[in-house]
Amino acid sequence: MKSRVAVLATVIAVLLPSSSPARLAPAAAPRPIYARPYPPKIPMAWLALPPGAVQPEGWLRDWAEAARHGITGHLDERHPTFAEGWKGVPIHAPGANRDGTGWPLEQCAYWLDGALRLGFVLHDQALIRKIRARLDPIVAAVNRADSGVSFIYWKKGYKPQGFNGWAHSQLGRALVALYAGTGDPRVLKALVKVYADYPVARGGLSLSSVSGLCNLEAMLDTYSYSGERRILGRALQALARPEIARIIRPWGQGDVPPAHTVILYEDLRLPALVYPWSGNARYLQQTLGAFRWLEEYNLLPYGVSSGEEYVSGIGAFRKTETCDVSAMLHTTSRLYRIQGDGAWGDRMERAFLNAGAGPIARDWQTMCYYQSPNRLRSDSLPCAQPLCPGPEGIRFHRLGCPTVLCCVGSVNRIIPTYVMDMWMATWDDGLAATLYGPCKVTALAGARVPVSIRAMTDYPFGEGIRMVVKPERTVAFPLYLRIPGWCVHPGIAVNGSALKRLPRRRGFVKIAREWSAGDVVELRLPMRPRVSLGCETQFPLANRRYFGFEPAQVFQPRRLPYASVFYGPLLFSLPIPDLNPNTPQPHAKWQYALDANPAQRDFGITVERKPMPAHWDWPLHAPLVLRVPARGFDWHPTDAQALPNQPVKGDASATVPLVPYGCTKFRISMFPVTPRSCRAPELLKGPRARSPSAE
Repeated sequence: MKSRVAVLATVIAVLLPSSSPARLAPAAAPRPIYARPYPPKIPMAWLALPPGAVQPEGWLRDWAEAARHGITGHLDERHPTFAEGWKGVPIHAPGANRDGTGWPLEQCAYWLDGALRLGFVLHDQALIRKIRARLDPIVAAVNRADSGVSFIYWKKGYKPQGFNGWAHSQLGRALVALYAGTGDPRVLKALVKVYADYPVARGGLSLSSVSGLCNLEAMLDTYSYSGERRILGRALQALARPEIARIIRPWGQGDVPPAHTVILYEDLRLPALVYPWSGNARYLQQTLGAFRWLEEYNLLPYGVSSGEEYVSGIGAFRKTETCDVSAMLHTTSRLYRIQGDGAWGDRMERAFLNAGAGPIARDWQTMCYYQSPNRLRSDSLPCAQPLCPGPEGIRFHRLGCPTVLCCVGSVNRIIPTYVMDMWMATWDDGLAATLYGPCKVTALAGARVPVSIRAMTDYPFGEGIRMVVKPERTVAFPLYLRIPGWCVHPGIAVNGSALKRLPRRRGFVKIAREWSAGDVVELRLPMRPRVSLGCETQFPLANRRYFGFEPAQVFQPRRLPYASVFYGPLLFSLPIPDLNPNTPQPHAKWQYALDANPAQRDFGITVERKPMPAHWDWPLHAPLVLRVPARGFDWHPTDAQALPNQPVKGDASATVPLVPYGCTKFRISMFPVTPRSCRAPELLKGPRARSPSAE
């Protein structure tokens, strides 16, 4: 009986928009179906659906279930940090304090948030119960306390500061997800109780250390459900403090210090989060300016900026912490909802489909702390001695790294963040396909009619998406389809009839019609090979002391030319076959320069398609292969010199196979170039790679 009740509760949470048990929403004009009871002054462009409204299918479900059966579902069995975190007991773990605070609070909160969301999108009641067994006692303790409460409930009267304040913000996000997915009034009561009296001065924005100011996100979400005005007032005051205003003011002009990448992704979104509630457009511009700076000087081809742990410029051996992938996806998700621009969807797909898969083993049992565009060995190349976390940083391990456990907690957020954002609701009670992949959405649309839409596709490994619409009864509502920026000539048909001359607005086309059960929308997104040219740059001089383990040469001005190859949203790599994620096959040939011909159609690159495997695990024998012109040459990269200084002529020409980046563990993704392949005057002008979506 209990399991049937749990399933029914999940179905209700999926079909009905969340409402506040604390207050009734103002009964003025009818609100859009999925609008929060207390919306912001400036409306969000998209409205989030409840957790579980979107379920992965096909290859994406295979990958999500691998996470469930691997790290995500069993992390508490692997280390005390995840077994004992947030219980108020001593923890024998790195960075733990005697009173149960410190590093484990951050690391465990990451896992609780990601695992809970994965449970919702898979409708996995066992996983949801496992996480609720840890979150429900926190909720109960907060609701029992008489005053001065925080989620760190065992420290009476404690207002978290510093690192504990940051960890507190991450648990706040998990509790917001719990309320959004269940509508449990006790959860909202606890959120309101904590945040109604939360300190206004809860940390700065140095961008080099974590900040309790990140509680702003959970506070604003809590207000949107509860209408408790003390929470909104404190959130607005927190960002308006003079010391904060002085820091964020230069961001709009791209004046940002080269700081810790996780903190950059987490902090730079804060002004944009406050923008809809304050109406202050400068806040949004400050976030956008900071984001532009981060991408211009540090974006790597797989769609996430370098971070070792500090931003480290652009280079073939520059590394990205796995926490950066989670933080980047979350920040772009929020900006996507605020602005509604399809370019944010392009960014999310590029990061998820490339950087999301790169640091995770095919069976989801091990992962690495850092990934890099080029990886030749697991004991060096890239450098295996980063200051943090040390020599284990580029090796695959059951805990990501045995001494620093943030990434193995944060990695669990990657898949559910993407899946939950694949569909959004709209202000005209329609539905928007915001990210692509095989999935099913179940939601209300039009005159509050339950509708399911199943997207059947092997995208991004194929170009076609077939959507079957199934409303409970015939109903009119608009359907919005995102057209990726790299797609020039999309094709759209409804029930076999092609739709032409549909105007695009902010990257979307709108189909407004009456829908009946069995209607079919066919979307075709033709892909072509694209070659993106750029130059490797030096490490940021401002962080030279931190990067003291790197060779001195990498801090000297440099412009080492490279090329990367894209097809649709996928980055392609020359695969170095592996025996396991830490062992490349010996004697593999990888010393090639890209010799793509810009005067030839598709650069002389040919596309080879194979059937999708019965079970998806990012196979090295990929279903999509590009065969590219190349030239072999005598190449011996080092940490000091990852790429040649100039284009190379190379030896006899060759054709080499490239596979999606996520299918590789050892690879070349930033290629040396021949004179023919880099005939582009802009190559020597800017510090970053040209955007592949603009070519």
